[in-house]
Amino acid sequence: MKRVLITGADSYIGVSFERYAARHFAAQLSTDTVDMRDDSWRRKDFSLYDIVYHVAGIAHADTGRTDEAAKKKYYAINTDLAIETCQKAKNEGVRQFIFMSSAIIYGDCAPYGKRKRITRSTLPQPSGFYGDSKWQADQGVRESGSSSFTVTVVRPPMIYGKGSKGNYPVLAGLARKLPVFPDVDNERSVLYIENLCEFLSQVMIRGRGGVFWPQNREYVSTGDMVKIIAKASGHKIAVSQSWNWAAALAARVPGKVSVLASKAFGSFSYDHEMSCYDFDYQTVTFEESVRRTEGSFVR
Repeated sequence: MKRVLITGADSYIGVSFERYAARHFAAQLSTDTVDMRDDSWRRKDFSLYDIVYHVAGIAHADTGRTDEAAKKKYYAINTDLAIETCQKAKNEGVRQFIFMSSAIIYGDCAPYGKRKRITRSTLPQPSGFYGDSKWQADQGVRESGSSSFTVTVVRPPMIYGKGSKGNYPVLAGLARKLPVFPDVDNERSVLYIENLCEFLSQVMIRGRGGVFWPQNREYVSTGDMVKIIAKASGHKIAVSQSWNWAAALAARVPGKVSVLASKAFGSFSYDHEMSCYDFDYQTVTFEESVRRTEGSFVR
């Protein structure tokens, strides 16, 4: 059995992984968690663990409302803390360090009407300090890798599931209330939390290192997401291209409105080839994942 230390108490991903591993891989993985909010983690004996899974960090900010002091905090936690934790793990004999990077290191999604497909050869170009703080950590932890210390970097797209935060619950709220919604032909890579947890379990059990881009098996459009969420929630909504003019108009309004329109209706996807490995982790389809997220399913 491999012993896993999750750095970052009460995180959505960390807690979800703990529950998933206990339910599906109890004979192969045991988990423990350490809080990173104060300095007590520095006294934690990492040598007791085979794997350190680092999920501690600050989530994406509204960069237009963040002052310089807050920006420095993002680098201190998202970059410096990650690299220090990785080095401590290496110094204390941990065999594998897993870092949660992000698709944000490739910049923002393409604007309305454009496509953005990431391939293995695409160079990271973070567009803001949040993305840059993740990219600096991404590079920094990989520099510590060696033949005896495996570093695994995971660059997921939008993660969603029951209890998740971020863009999905905002979209789900609209899908449950609005009578109509545009049917824009955009393309997004997303990752259901259970598919992520299965992926993590597999790379831990196999001790795999390198950079990984897990995603769901299917690309989705925002319109399709809204239709499936509404259906799972028992809400009737008309998703039609006849309303695309509203999305197109919003995309042309200067300032925050166009930014939000691009977030909602822009495209951002990983090439499927990047996300195929010699183990299966895409065990839940998108439609089933929405039913589990919107319904009473308990992991």
